[in-house]
Amino acid sequence: MTTTMPSIPRPEFPRPDLERSIWMNLNGEWEFEFDDEESGERALWYSHEDFSRKILVPFCYQSKASGINDQAVHTVVWYRRAFDLPDGFRNRRTILKFGAVDYEAKVWINGKYIGLHRGGNTSFSFDITPFVKKTGNVIAVRALDREDPAQPRGKQSWRQGERFGCWYTPTTGIWQTVWLEAVGSVSIDHFRATGDIDRKSLLVEASLDGWEQGIELVAEVSLKGKPFKRVSVSVSDSSPVLTVDLGWPDELDGSCFWTPESPNLFDLELSVRKGGRELDRVKSYFGIRKIATRNGLFLLNNVPYFEKLILDQGYWPDSLLTPPSDEALVEDIKRTKEFGFNGARKHQKIEDPRYYYWADRLGLLVWGEMPAAYSFTASAIGKTTAEWQEFINRDYNHPSIVTWVPLNESWGVWNILSDKRMQAYSKALYALTKAIDGTRLVSSNDGWEQVESDICAIHDYGASGEKFLKKIADKKRYLETFSDWRLIYADGSSYSDEPIILTEYGGIAFKNIKPGEWGYRETVSNQDEFVARFASMTRATMDSGMFSGACYTQLTDVQQEVNGLMTADRKPKVDPALIKKVWEA
Repeated sequence: MTTTMPSIPRPEFPRPDLERSIWMNLNGEWEFEFDDEESGERALWYSHEDFSRKILVPFCYQSKASGINDQAVHTVVWYRRAFDLPDGFRNRRTILKFGAVDYEAKVWINGKYIGLHRGGNTSFSFDITPFVKKTGNVIAVRALDREDPAQPRGKQSWRQGERFGCWYTPTTGIWQTVWLEAVGSVSIDHFRATGDIDRKSLLVEASLDGWEQGIELVAEVSLKGKPFKRVSVSVSDSSPVLTVDLGWPDELDGSCFWTPESPNLFDLELSVRKGGRELDRVKSYFGIRKIATRNGLFLLNNVPYFEKLILDQGYWPDSLLTPPSDEALVEDIKRTKEFGFNGARKHQKIEDPRYYYWADRLGLLVWGEMPAAYSFTASAIGKTTAEWQEFINRDYNHPSIVTWVPLNESWGVWNILSDKRMQAYSKALYALTKAIDGTRLVSSNDGWEQVESDICAIHDYGASGEKFLKKIADKKRYLETFSDWRLIYADGSSYSDEPIILTEYGGIAFKNIKPGEWGYRETVSNQDEFVARFASMTRATMDSGMFSGACYTQLTDVQQEVNGLMTADRKPKVDPALIKKVWEA
């Protein structure tokens, strides 16, 4: 049973990798207030205040889509709305979930404080069962978002909201879906599904909320709509593990694997049962694929694979970081593939989970990247590390994600070239990431000044393929020196046969740009010049034999940065077929 209000934004279930049948979407019109004096909590706004404004959740107040469209800095904002519990929630626990709230969220239900979450990019939830009633419930949210460079903020400006360089309008408060789920006395909080193509198996590691004697965890696997395997295990604690022997016939080897060209997925349902009674059930899916490296090559399913990536920042003109609709996510991925790319580097953004879902379904490699903090302090390290772990754990099950990027271009670790503490931080993030997820690659400081990493990731915005080929002709010397602006490796680190990927290049803009807008290097006058320059660098990278992939900057224009293959409102500047032809030449 799904309960939604009519015509609310983003009505689809927000976590299709962890889907329940009984839920209620809380997007739509909420009461809203700025709290510039930061007095609302002392004045008990969470219990009795009627707010003077309305906002359309899940859009931030800085966006047109929110109905407010105010780009001034307001450090504290409040939200309030009433709701009734649907009949399907009766005799079940009620879980309140938030897709993302930037940056710190405090939550009250019916005047009672529920809890706090810090981190502007990741999901969180609260069990509100003791605090809700059947009708007349009120939820209040206080969001605090300071212009603090220690906060992981990615491309959000921290200078009074001013857009500058490659930093854009900030996002404050609720910016992803808010919803309720009904669960049983014991429920599946989260799980990890790890497919193994070599052993033809699936490892399921579940984390249960609650525990009772005599319960079992059941996994049901289907392939193309047909039941495939069913495995159950008795549960002795809150972290049960089971293995599913997939054991498909030898003649199907490879045809069940997940790739961008053939994004095969198995359906998976997990349930918690006791004495024949079902306590909880979630629907999900998984892909069988393997990411590895060998002799300087990137391997997908044990086969060398060239990554044709697009840098994608995930901004929209009217809704900023929030995708305006599920269809908008689908169209971005379809456009990416029409241009000939097989993957995307989601740059400085932890994306809406439905983006990763559609990448799984439609077939697109994705690099998951942590939004940067811009200071190096104990506070910045703690905030980044905590949110980074939440990101990896939330999105572990998406087969489309193949690489994690904890740091980019030494942002926030400005002196990593020689600073041993900053180098230790990068190494620690690498080791932490590999400890949490040993199935994917890690690009530890993407672009330059790299320390321990699975990939030699280089940013180079040269405009000429011919000059680039001369530059890289002496591979050893090139890797010991500079990319575009900085040394490729930090002091004490050097190349050790990792795959080399040009993870940023291009950034071509047309001449008819406005003052304050920019691209990389000189502009071009027309489509022919654009394609020629794109082909020059792209073919040099592909034909050199040195690289395992390349990432073009970028999919769309973003505010003052107008170097996209499409405008900000997704109109192609260049015929996608011409770009695709370059990749396929």
